[in-house]
Amino acid sequence: MASQTALRVGEHVKELTVRGIILGALITVVFTAANVYLGLKIGITFATSIPAAVISMAVLKAFRDATIQENNIVQTIASAAGTLSAIIFVLPGLIMVGWWTGFPYWLSVAVIGIGGILGVMYSVPLRRALVTGTDLPYPEGVAAAEVLKVGAGVGGAEENRRGLILIAGSTIVSALYFFLAKTRLLTDTAARTFRVGTGGSAISASLSMALIGVGHLVGVAVGMAMVVGMLITWVVIVPHWTQDAAFVAQIAAPDLETLVSAAFRQKARMVGAGTIGVAAIWTLLRIIGPIVAGIRSALAASRERKAGRAAELPITERDIPIGIVTATILASMIPIGLLLYAFGNTAPIAAEPGLTITLSIIYTLIAGVVIAAVCGYMAGLIGASNSPISGVGILSVLGIALILAALFPGVSGDQTKSLVAFALFVTAIIFGVATISNNNLQDLKTGQLVDATPWRQQVALILGVVFGALVIPPILDLMNTAFTFQGAPNAKATALAAPQAAIISTIAQGVLGGNLDWPMIRQGAMIGVVAVIVDEALKRVSNKRLHLPPLAIGMGIYLPLEADLLIPFGAVLGWFYNRWAMTSRSPAFAERMGVLMATGLIVGESLMGVVYAFAVAGAERAGSADSAGVFGLVQAYPAVMLVSLVVFAAAIGALYLWTRNRASDAPAPGDDAYAPETDFR
Repeated sequence: MASQTALRVGEHVKELTVRGIILGALITVVFTAANVYLGLKIGITFATSIPAAVISMAVLKAFRDATIQENNIVQTIASAAGTLSAIIFVLPGLIMVGWWTGFPYWLSVAVIGIGGILGVMYSVPLRRALVTGTDLPYPEGVAAAEVLKVGAGVGGAEENRRGLILIAGSTIVSALYFFLAKTRLLTDTAARTFRVGTGGSAISASLSMALIGVGHLVGVAVGMAMVVGMLITWVVIVPHWTQDAAFVAQIAAPDLETLVSAAFRQKARMVGAGTIGVAAIWTLLRIIGPIVAGIRSALAASRERKAGRAAELPITERDIPIGIVTATILASMIPIGLLLYAFGNTAPIAAEPGLTITLSIIYTLIAGVVIAAVCGYMAGLIGASNSPISGVGILSVLGIALILAALFPGVSGDQTKSLVAFALFVTAIIFGVATISNNNLQDLKTGQLVDATPWRQQVALILGVVFGALVIPPILDLMNTAFTFQGAPNAKATALAAPQAAIISTIAQGVLGGNLDWPMIRQGAMIGVVAVIVDEALKRVSNKRLHLPPLAIGMGIYLPLEADLLIPFGAVLGWFYNRWAMTSRSPAFAERMGVLMATGLIVGESLMGVVYAFAVAGAERAGSADSAGVFGLVQAYPAVMLVSLVVFAAAIGALYLWTRNRASDAPAPGDDAYAPETDFR
């Protein structure tokens, strides 16, 4: 009860401070630059919340009055801006299709900032539906909270001591493996392409300890659902199309590996997008009830404030007032309309601007709600880093492209190009909503676990969006000037691939040019329907003990194997570990030790990802011909894959055994010497 009282009246706790905002802004510049470059170079970005939390704790330890909530605000600002850098999955498409030659600064700032702020606003009522009122695992949010707690000394003395050692140990192992892989002494990718009849398939895995950690945290149901999706892609779709004579002739691949890769990108990913679309709609239907309940709760909290009883509200009810949220969302439609009007001033849109812009605003408003809910759910399911945000981008551009195709049938040439650019511009706004809502709920989960005040954290999220919007355009312009993008009219030999922007641009061109592969999307939608039916049947016959989330199946189809194969392995390892923990002297203590070890796996790789991104960028600027191999010490050798698999498996096995040993002699429940503290002041 003492803790609950503190939560109601403890407004004096340092949380949203000037020094925290400044520190968050500085970290934003560093991490956003690294994320933009890495995403354009190899198509991946890293989660910035945990590295930001670690840096924040290291800096704020110099101040005696620093609190866990203040550290949480710093990581919230930095992670919001770092996540917003995923806008690179759309905006470079405007250069690839030849519409822009650079990134107009204030126009880009406006698109990124408005979309991001909308994402924050949409996520306010979703917090009650998807964070406080659900059992979604939120792997990265939980991991960030555990890092903050251990760093702040929250919990019993012995648990903190053991937990800190576990996090430090697994962080070092994860970071060391990542570094050794970049030196080429080991490898971080194990891949093999093989024949299946007259066609082929492949198996590949990113030897990423962070993925093992994510799998441990998300649980076995999500892991198994992803396995189902992987099997659909690599046992059915890819082998089928690599044996299809017309497809093989069209690709004219010089080798099996290229053919398999083309089948995955052009066929399987379209199927995955269809499955994700159906699963997303079903997910929205399932969570409409909690969302409505969350809005009602927010309205009730607003009435309490107006009645002068704001101080009596529990901390979990202290969001940005729902009236401000609604007004901000509606007011945002005005600058969006002006931006679209300014952008769409060429034929054929210039002939019908009123109807086109009105429908685009309505689409943005509705799609924003749907996408915010779905992306928040995906983040809760498998984490923000592993969510298929580019799949959401595909669905977004598909929707607006279909609207434009219906409004302007039969266009060609420059008019088609104009419509493609307009579709990408609208998608960029919606994508800002997607990226931020995907990150925000993860951050709000962290805040819930460390007793943060929701409205202060939501203000921090807005600040993170503003900082990110100001920083991203000049970095994009620098990348375009120095390297250009593959497929652009002025592409150089050193052009960056920007793979997600390329596929989203291709979808827009396919719809408006009349050559999109609709049969693949329809097949994916049918798989999604079957997945929903199977999941509901399993839950009914097992009293909800068995579960195969349809969205996770769609992710398994859509994501490349190297991005998701180890998540199910981590989920199985976590399941076995937790079964053992249930038989230990202190089950809850032992289970928390497993969470801390898994957290360290994510922390180590995230921190090294930052270091590596800057090293690659520096090498590229210096004119290196092999910037990705900036840490390379040796040439790749024939046995590197076998050696790496052995080292990786041995390291993971040793960490789990070590964690079990650290937890096996834990005190029995009720031992006051080890009782965790719950007041986070």
